[in-house]
Amino acid sequence: MKHNALRVIILLFSVLPLFYIEAQTEDEEQILFYQMEPFDDSLFIQIQEELFIDPPDPKSEIIVDLRDQNNQTLSIKSALYPLLALTPETRAKIVTYPFKINLEENIHYGSVFTRVFERMRVNKIVSPPTATQISSSMGYVNPFLQAFGGERFGLPIKNDIGFSIGLGTPYSGPLETNLIEANIHILGLYGGAFTKIDELIDIKQENNHNNLYTTSGFQLGYTVPFGNFFQVSYMNVLDGMSPQDSAKYVKYNTEDYKAKIMHGSYFNWEFRYPVSILASTRGKFYLAKYINEWHFGFTGRELSFAGSTFDLRIDVMPHSDVRQPQYLLDVLVQKIAQNWAFSAFAIGPSAIFSTTEDGKFGLISIFANLRLKIGTSL
Repeated sequence: MKHNALRVIILLFSVLPLFYIEAQTEDEEQILFYQMEPFDDSLFIQIQEELFIDPPDPKSEIIVDLRDQNNQTLSIKSALYPLLALTPETRAKIVTYPFKINLEENIHYGSVFTRVFERMRVNKIVSPPTATQISSSMGYVNPFLQAFGGERFGLPIKNDIGFSIGLGTPYSGPLETNLIEANIHILGLYGGAFTKIDELIDIKQENNHNNLYTTSGFQLGYTVPFGNFFQVSYMNVLDGMSPQDSAKYVKYNTEDYKAKIMHGSYFNWEFRYPVSILASTRGKFYLAKYINEWHFGFTGRELSFAGSTFDLRIDVMPHSDVRQPQYLLDVLVQKIAQNWAFSAFAIGPSAIFSTTEDGKFGLISIFANLRLKIGTSL
């Protein structure tokens, strides 16, 4: 089993060198005729407001033509506007916009085989995170709401005050846990409640011996100042579990393989390093201890690779006080819809590998995961 686990870790992380390649580089010839991919809602709205387009549409098609130095233009909704109609600051953002579709790209009969490789360049393996991501009081702000696990959806209300919600734990995968949570954040401190929704796991009928179950409770947490790199939290399970629920949760248990039922209190911590991988809008590497279980991995939002945009989450749980070690791979693909939905959601497979019911190493859970982008990336 240990050898199988090692193989999975090697397999999961063997894809990481691929992420060292990006579709466009700074040192290549400047792109002068391109379409701006709608990844920055605030910039798209700002451009349209300066051109008195009412109402502005953050998902409008914007085509930039810089080929003629004396007549540089923008095309928005089939209407043509001079670039000089915008403020110098906005013009600079358009010229340096990182997500461009090159409309001068030469497509030939061999492109079906070679286009991806022609666009690959080694460049900017890792970029610095945004100022918000490294803020101890604003790092929770996150416009992405995910169906199963992952980072919490963070809604800012006023300055350093806001709310967050999450389905599953920050480290859980599809159909693994019935936990949901909601919190309020003030100056790096947060507090809230968690409870259960059994419908999040009832659809799964096999390999439930490694699940995580809870009832209701409260939690408090704090992000250490001087950077969003270390967070501590305390969880307390208040409600006792009914005999009916307990019997339902443990019916898949064996002597060696047991689901975890939360009870009592837990002290948790996470050490993370926010970073941008392949021009991702959010990303971090982390090491954590959560409800007496160890986790390490990577999570990234809107990574760009050879013209594709996707989310990636890899979580390894090498040790638990109750459950078997498990390995999570989560890939969500964006840009599969049109118009305003172009960057509004992503969908893709999410899988968990661990010890199966028959005692062998294999796939214990696979399901479609979904995330919605409810707001502008930071």
